[in-house]
Amino acid sequence: MRTRFLLPAIMMLASLSINAQTNERYIEVTGTSEIEIVPDKIHYIIEIREYFEEEFDGKSKPEEYHTKVPLSQIEQKLREDLVEAGIPQDAVRTQEIGDYWRKQGQDFLISKQFDITLTDFNQINDIIRCIDTKGINTMRIGELENKDMLKYHQKGKIEALKAAQQKATYLVKAAGKKLGGVIRIVEEGNAGVGTLFSAQSNVRSSDASSFDSFRTIKKNYSILVRFEITD
Repeated sequence: MRTRFLLPAIMMLASLSINAQTNERYIEVTGTSEIEIVPDKIHYIIEIREYFEEEFDGKSKPEEYHTKVPLSQIEQKLREDLVEAGIPQDAVRTQEIGDYWRKQGQDFLISKQFDITLTDFNQINDIIRCIDTKGINTMRIGELENKDMLKYHQKGKIEALKAAQQKATYLVKAAGKKLGGVIRIVEEGNAGVGTLFSAQSNVRSSDASSFDSFRTIKKNYSILVRFEITD
């Protein structure tokens, strides 16, 4: 007999819970914002690779290449050029070392990648003017940073919340109601935008002016908010 009375009791509680949720009056909206941040640290990536002197004589065929320029010589010249461009040595960090299979039966060509920390996009122009492009495989902009990034994240989320509140206010007002308090706040996927760069194969054309559209970090924020609706 206890089992018989217990089952209807559970069903009654479930019914009351469902009714309570059905009678709840709320509006749920998404607010978005975009923050544009000026970077104070620019990572400029340069990859050097061994090459053969005959590649640049304008007449030799690949099968005639035999005078390999060692990576150490290319690196030394790069570092000298960077000093001439006004880049301090402590701003240059080795990122990775690898090798490249040129052709079957030929030597490996060793490569090395450097992460150069800059504070101004104009420094890219200085590097381009001074650098010897022989042995340079690619040059590109890597990550952009700002020391106050956390503060910008907070600002972006607050602006997204304000946008959600404004949207909910005029929608509820149009329905002849008033906006009540916040019931729930959910952070949606807040993705960063604006730091995607492809490698520059023609290093002579990689001046700072070609990166005008990438001079800032853009971050997008999205907040889902549920507000109570009152009379």
